[in-house]
Amino acid sequence: MAKKVERKTTQPDKKQLGSSLRAIFSLTDQEIAENQEEVVKELSHTVAMIPLSQIEVNPFQPRNQFDEEALTELSESIKIHGLIQPITVRRLSANAFQLISGERRLRASKMAGLTEAPAYIRLANDQEMLEMALVENIQREDLNAIEVAFTLQRLKEECSLTDEQLSERMGKKRSTVTNHLRLLKLPPNIQKSLKDRQLTMGHARALAGIEDYAVRDSLFRQTLKEELSVRELERLVASFSEHKPKSKPNNNMPDDFARVQQNLREIFGTPKVQIKLQGDGKGQIVLPFDTVEQFNFYLDQIEK
Repeated sequence: MAKKVERKTTQPDKKQLGSSLRAIFSLTDQEIAENQEEVVKELSHTVAMIPLSQIEVNPFQPRNQFDEEALTELSESIKIHGLIQPITVRRLSANAFQLISGERRLRASKMAGLTEAPAYIRLANDQEMLEMALVENIQREDLNAIEVAFTLQRLKEECSLTDEQLSERMGKKRSTVTNHLRLLKLPPNIQKSLKDRQLTMGHARALAGIEDYAVRDSLFRQTLKEELSVRELERLVASFSEHKPKSKPNNNMPDDFARVQQNLREIFGTPKVQIKLQGDGKGQIVLPFDTVEQFNFYLDQIEK
Protein backbone atom coordinates (compact mmCIF):
# COMPACT_ATOMS: atom_id res chain seq x y z
CA MET A 1 0.00 0.00 0.00
CA ALA A 2 1.30 3.44 -0.90
CA LYS A 3 2.58 5.50 1.99
CA LYS A 4 0.47 8.51 2.84
CA VAL A 5 1.93 11.99 2.72
CA GLU A 6 2.44 13.26 6.24
CA ARG A 7 0.73 16.53 7.04
CA LYS A 8 3.42 19.05 7.86
CA THR A 9 3.69 22.78 7.75
CA THR A 10 6.42 22.44 5.10
CA GLN A 11 5.66 21.56 1.50
CA PRO A 12 5.13 17.83 0.80
CA ASP A 13 7.81 15.89 -1.02
CA LYS A 14 7.06 16.05 -4.77
CA LYS A 15 8.04 12.40 -5.17
CA GLN A 16 5.37 11.48 -2.67
CA LEU A 17 2.83 13.60 -4.54
CA GLY A 18 3.10 11.36 -7.55
CA SER A 19 2.97 8.10 -5.63
CA SER A 20 -0.82 7.56 -5.63
CA LEU A 21 -4.25 9.06 -5.41
CA ARG A 22 -4.30 8.09 -1.75
CA ALA A 23 -1.35 10.40 -1.19
CA ILE A 24 -3.08 13.24 -3.02
CA PHE A 25 -6.32 12.80 -1.08
CA SER A 26 -4.40 13.01 2.17
CA LEU A 27 -3.25 16.55 1.37
CA THR A 28 -4.94 19.63 2.75
CA ASP A 29 -6.44 22.21 0.40
CA GLN A 30 -3.50 24.49 1.16
CA GLU A 31 -0.97 21.78 0.30
CA ILE A 32 -2.77 21.08 -2.98
CA ALA A 33 -2.79 24.81 -3.81
CA GLU A 34 0.94 25.06 -3.10
CA ASN A 35 1.71 22.06 -5.33
CA GLN A 36 -1.12 22.34 -7.84
CA GLU A 37 0.98 21.71 -10.95
CA GLU A 38 2.30 18.40 -9.62
CA VAL A 39 -1.14 17.33 -8.44
CA VAL A 40 -2.76 18.19 -11.79
CA LYS A 41 -0.13 16.17 -13.65
CA GLU A 42 -0.82 13.15 -11.46
CA LEU A 43 -4.59 13.43 -11.79
CA SER A 44 -4.52 14.05 -15.54
CA HIS A 45 -3.41 10.51 -16.38
CA THR A 46 -4.99 8.68 -13.44
CA VAL A 47 -8.43 7.08 -13.44
CA ALA A 48 -9.84 6.70 -9.93
CA MET A 49 -12.75 4.56 -8.80
CA ILE A 50 -15.10 7.02 -7.07
CA PRO A 51 -18.10 5.88 -4.95
CA LEU A 52 -21.26 7.11 -6.68
CA SER A 53 -22.57 8.29 -3.32
CA GLN A 54 -19.75 10.87 -3.19
CA ILE A 55 -20.62 12.44 -6.58
CA GLU A 56 -23.10 15.28 -6.80
CA VAL A 57 -24.60 16.42 -10.08
CA ASN A 58 -23.64 19.87 -11.33
CA PRO A 59 -26.66 22.13 -10.67
CA PHE A 60 -25.78 24.15 -13.78
CA GLN A 61 -25.89 21.11 -16.08
CA PRO A 62 -27.90 22.35 -19.10
CA ARG A 63 -29.08 18.88 -20.07
CA ASN A 64 -31.80 17.54 -17.78
CA GLN A 65 -33.89 15.41 -20.14
CA PHE A 66 -32.69 11.87 -20.81
CA ASP A 67 -34.32 9.18 -22.93
CA GLU A 68 -35.24 6.42 -20.47
CA GLU A 69 -35.11 3.67 -23.09
CA ALA A 70 -31.64 4.79 -24.19
CA LEU A 71 -30.49 4.91 -20.55
CA THR A 72 -31.80 1.39 -19.98
CA GLU A 73 -29.93 0.09 -23.02
CA LEU A 74 -26.74 1.82 -21.90
CA SER A 75 -27.09 0.38 -18.38
CA GLU A 76 -27.43 -3.12 -19.86
CA SER A 77 -24.25 -2.50 -21.88
CA ILE A 78 -22.48 -1.34 -18.70
CA LYS A 79 -23.52 -4.54 -16.90
CA ILE A 80 -21.78 -6.54 -19.63
CA HIS A 81 -18.74 -4.43 -20.53
CA GLY A 82 -18.43 -2.07 -17.56
CA LEU A 83 -18.16 1.70 -17.95
CA ILE A 84 -15.61 2.04 -20.75
CA GLN A 85 -15.30 5.83 -20.89
CA PRO A 86 -14.68 7.43 -17.47
CA ILE A 87 -16.75 10.36 -16.24
CA THR A 88 -15.05 13.62 -15.17
CA VAL A 89 -15.52 15.13 -11.72
CA ARG A 90 -14.19 18.12 -9.79
CA ARG A 91 -12.76 17.56 -6.31
CA LEU A 92 -14.68 19.50 -3.65
CA SER A 93 -13.04 17.84 -0.66
CA ALA A 94 -11.36 14.54 0.19
CA ASN A 95 -14.64 12.61 -0.10
CA ALA A 96 -16.85 14.88 -2.17
CA PHE A 97 -16.91 15.45 -5.93
CA GLN A 98 -19.02 17.34 -8.43
CA LEU A 99 -19.79 15.97 -11.88
CA ILE A 100 -18.32 17.90 -14.82
CA SER A 101 -19.20 15.61 -17.73
CA GLY A 102 -20.81 12.21 -18.16
CA GLU A 103 -24.20 12.56 -16.45
CA ARG A 104 -25.78 10.07 -18.86
CA ARG A 105 -23.04 7.54 -18.04
CA LEU A 106 -23.44 8.27 -14.32
CA ARG A 107 -27.19 7.69 -14.40
CA ALA A 108 -26.81 4.51 -16.42
CA SER A 109 -24.16 3.25 -13.99
CA LYS A 110 -26.56 3.72 -11.09
CA MET A 111 -29.27 1.88 -13.04
CA ALA A 112 -26.79 -0.94 -13.66
CA GLY A 113 -26.31 -1.29 -9.91
CA LEU A 114 -22.73 -0.01 -9.76
CA THR A 115 -21.55 1.48 -6.48
CA GLU A 116 -18.49 3.19 -7.94
CA ALA A 117 -17.38 4.45 -11.34
CA PRO A 118 -14.06 5.23 -13.06
CA ALA A 119 -13.44 8.98 -13.13
CA TYR A 120 -10.95 11.63 -14.10
CA ILE A 121 -10.52 14.12 -11.27
CA ARG A 122 -10.04 17.84 -11.79
CA LEU A 123 -9.25 20.68 -9.42
CA ALA A 124 -10.80 24.12 -9.47
CA ASN A 125 -9.08 26.68 -11.72
CA ASP A 126 -6.72 24.16 -13.31
CA GLN A 127 -7.55 24.83 -16.96
CA GLU A 128 -4.15 25.83 -18.34
CA MET A 129 -2.21 23.29 -16.29
CA LEU A 130 -4.66 20.55 -17.24
CA GLU A 131 -4.20 21.25 -20.95
CA MET A 132 -0.42 21.12 -20.63
CA ALA A 133 -0.58 17.93 -18.57
CA LEU A 134 -2.92 16.18 -21.02
CA VAL A 135 -0.76 17.14 -23.99
CA GLU A 136 2.26 15.79 -22.09
CA ASN A 137 0.42 12.57 -21.24
CA ILE A 138 -0.62 11.88 -24.80
CA GLN A 139 3.02 11.90 -25.90
CA ARG A 140 3.71 8.83 -23.76
CA GLU A 141 4.56 5.74 -25.79
CA ASP A 142 2.71 3.24 -23.59
CA LEU A 143 -0.80 4.54 -24.27
CA ASN A 144 -3.12 2.35 -26.31
CA ALA A 145 -5.25 3.84 -29.08
CA ILE A 146 -8.41 4.15 -26.99
CA GLU A 147 -6.52 5.92 -24.17
CA VAL A 148 -5.20 8.41 -26.73
CA ALA A 149 -8.77 8.91 -28.01
CA PHE A 150 -10.09 9.51 -24.47
CA THR A 151 -7.36 12.07 -23.82
CA LEU A 152 -8.05 13.91 -27.09
CA GLN A 153 -11.76 13.97 -26.25
CA ARG A 154 -10.97 15.40 -22.82
CA LEU A 155 -8.89 18.15 -24.43
CA LYS A 156 -11.78 18.98 -26.75
CA GLU A 157 -14.48 18.99 -24.07
CA GLU A 158 -12.68 20.30 -21.00
CA CYS A 159 -10.29 22.73 -22.69
CA SER A 160 -12.71 23.82 -25.46
CA LEU A 161 -10.36 22.98 -28.33
CA THR A 162 -11.26 22.31 -31.96
CA ASP A 163 -9.78 19.46 -34.00
CA GLU A 164 -7.54 21.98 -35.73
CA GLN A 165 -6.26 23.35 -32.40
CA LEU A 166 -5.73 19.80 -31.17
CA SER A 167 -3.59 18.93 -34.18
CA GLU A 168 -1.52 22.10 -33.67
CA ARG A 169 -0.89 21.40 -29.99
CA MET A 170 -0.09 17.75 -30.65
CA GLY A 171 2.10 18.43 -33.68
CA LYS A 172 0.10 15.81 -35.58
CA LYS A 173 -1.94 15.85 -38.77
CA ARG A 174 -5.59 16.71 -38.33
CA SER A 175 -6.51 13.38 -39.94
CA THR A 176 -4.61 11.57 -37.16
CA VAL A 177 -6.63 13.42 -34.53
CA THR A 178 -9.89 12.75 -36.37
CA ASN A 179 -9.11 9.03 -36.77
CA HIS A 180 -8.52 8.67 -33.03
CA LEU A 181 -11.71 10.53 -32.12
CA ARG A 182 -13.68 8.29 -34.48
CA LEU A 183 -12.75 5.34 -32.27
CA LEU A 184 -15.12 6.68 -29.60
CA LYS A 185 -18.02 6.09 -32.00
CA LEU A 186 -17.27 2.37 -31.98
CA PRO A 187 -19.40 0.12 -29.72
CA PRO A 188 -18.12 -0.81 -26.24
CA ASN A 189 -16.99 -4.33 -27.18
CA ILE A 190 -14.65 -3.01 -29.89
CA GLN A 191 -13.40 -0.20 -27.63
CA LYS A 192 -12.64 -2.73 -24.92
CA SER A 193 -10.68 -4.90 -27.36
CA LEU A 194 -8.65 -1.83 -28.31
CA LYS A 195 -8.04 -1.05 -24.66
CA ASP A 196 -6.94 -4.64 -24.03
CA ARG A 197 -4.69 -4.44 -27.13
CA GLN A 198 -6.51 -7.29 -28.87
CA LEU A 199 -6.94 -4.89 -31.80
CA THR A 200 -4.58 -2.28 -33.20
CA MET A 201 -5.33 1.25 -34.33
CA GLY A 202 -5.27 -0.04 -37.91
CA HIS A 203 -7.95 -2.66 -37.19
CA ALA A 204 -10.14 -0.12 -35.42
CA ARG A 205 -9.81 2.44 -38.20
CA ALA A 206 -10.95 -0.16 -40.75
CA LEU A 207 -13.94 -1.15 -38.60
CA ALA A 208 -14.87 2.48 -37.93
CA GLY A 209 -15.42 2.96 -41.66
CA ILE A 210 -18.29 0.46 -41.67
CA GLU A 211 -21.72 1.94 -40.96
CA ASP A 212 -23.68 -1.31 -41.05
CA TYR A 213 -23.69 -2.53 -37.44
CA ALA A 214 -24.25 -6.21 -38.29
CA VAL A 215 -21.43 -6.28 -40.87
CA ARG A 216 -19.06 -4.41 -38.55
CA ASP A 217 -19.77 -6.76 -35.64
CA SER A 218 -19.33 -9.81 -37.88
CA LEU A 219 -15.97 -8.59 -39.19
CA PHE A 220 -14.88 -7.67 -35.64
CA ARG A 221 -15.58 -11.19 -34.38
CA GLN A 222 -13.92 -12.73 -37.43
CA THR A 223 -10.83 -10.57 -36.85
CA LEU A 224 -10.46 -11.81 -33.26
CA LYS A 225 -11.24 -15.43 -34.07
CA GLU A 226 -8.93 -15.72 -37.09
CA GLU A 227 -6.38 -13.17 -35.82
CA LEU A 228 -6.64 -11.24 -39.07
CA SER A 229 -3.93 -8.75 -39.92
CA VAL A 230 -4.87 -5.15 -40.64
CA ARG A 231 -4.31 -5.72 -44.37
CA GLU A 232 -6.57 -8.81 -44.37
CA LEU A 233 -9.32 -6.91 -42.57
CA GLU A 234 -9.02 -3.96 -44.94
CA ARG A 235 -9.48 -6.32 -47.90
CA LEU A 236 -12.68 -7.70 -46.35
CA VAL A 237 -13.98 -4.18 -45.70
CA ALA A 238 -13.16 -3.16 -49.28
CA SER A 239 -14.95 -6.25 -50.58
CA PHE A 240 -18.06 -5.34 -48.58
CA SER A 241 -17.95 -1.74 -49.85
CA GLU A 242 -17.75 -2.88 -53.48
CA HIS A 243 -20.94 -4.91 -53.16
CA LYS A 244 -22.82 -2.32 -51.13
CA PRO A 245 -25.61 -0.67 -53.15
CA LYS A 246 -24.93 3.00 -53.74
CA SER A 247 -27.60 5.54 -52.89
CA LYS A 248 -28.73 7.82 -55.66
CA PRO A 249 -27.99 11.53 -55.20
CA ASN A 250 -30.88 13.95 -54.97
CA ASN A 251 -30.28 16.06 -58.05
CA ASN A 252 -33.41 18.12 -57.43
CA MET A 253 -32.19 19.56 -54.13
CA PRO A 254 -31.29 23.27 -54.22
CA ASP A 255 -27.60 24.04 -53.75
CA ASP A 256 -28.14 25.76 -50.38
CA PHE A 257 -29.89 22.71 -48.95
CA ALA A 258 -27.31 20.37 -50.47
CA ARG A 259 -24.52 22.30 -48.73
CA VAL A 260 -26.34 22.18 -45.40
CA GLN A 261 -26.93 18.44 -45.81
CA GLN A 262 -23.23 17.88 -46.50
CA ASN A 263 -22.27 19.99 -43.47
CA LEU A 264 -24.59 17.93 -41.26
CA ARG A 265 -23.08 14.72 -42.57
CA GLU A 266 -19.61 15.93 -41.66
CA ILE A 267 -20.73 17.08 -38.19
CA PHE A 268 -22.42 13.77 -37.36
CA GLY A 269 -19.89 11.63 -39.22
CA THR A 270 -22.43 9.72 -41.32
CA PRO A 271 -23.70 9.97 -44.90
CA LYS A 272 -27.13 8.82 -43.73
CA VAL A 273 -28.21 12.34 -42.75
CA GLN A 274 -30.90 13.47 -45.18
CA ILE A 275 -32.85 16.64 -45.80
CA LYS A 276 -36.22 15.77 -47.30
CA LEU A 277 -38.05 18.67 -48.92
CA GLN A 278 -41.82 18.67 -49.21
CA GLY A 279 -42.40 22.07 -50.77
CA ASP A 280 -43.84 25.32 -49.36
CA GLY A 281 -40.77 25.61 -47.10
CA LYS A 282 -41.61 22.38 -45.28
CA GLY A 283 -39.41 19.34 -44.86
CA GLN A 284 -37.56 17.04 -42.53
CA ILE A 285 -34.01 16.44 -41.32
CA VAL A 286 -33.60 12.67 -40.95
CA LEU A 287 -30.82 11.35 -38.71
CA PRO A 288 -31.10 7.55 -38.35
CA PHE A 289 -29.04 5.64 -35.78
CA ASP A 290 -28.19 1.96 -35.33
CA THR A 291 -27.03 1.81 -31.71
CA VAL A 292 -27.56 3.57 -28.39
CA GLU A 293 -23.93 4.71 -28.50
CA GLN A 294 -24.49 6.31 -31.91
CA PHE A 295 -27.68 7.98 -30.68
CA ASN A 296 -25.88 9.46 -27.68
CA PHE A 297 -22.99 10.61 -29.87
CA TYR A 298 -25.51 12.54 -31.97
CA LEU A 299 -26.94 14.12 -28.82
CA ASP A 300 -23.47 15.21 -27.76
CA GLN A 301 -22.86 16.77 -31.17
CA ILE A 302 -26.20 18.63 -31.00
CA GLU A 303 -25.37 20.00 -27.56
CA LYS A 304 -22.05 21.31 -28.82
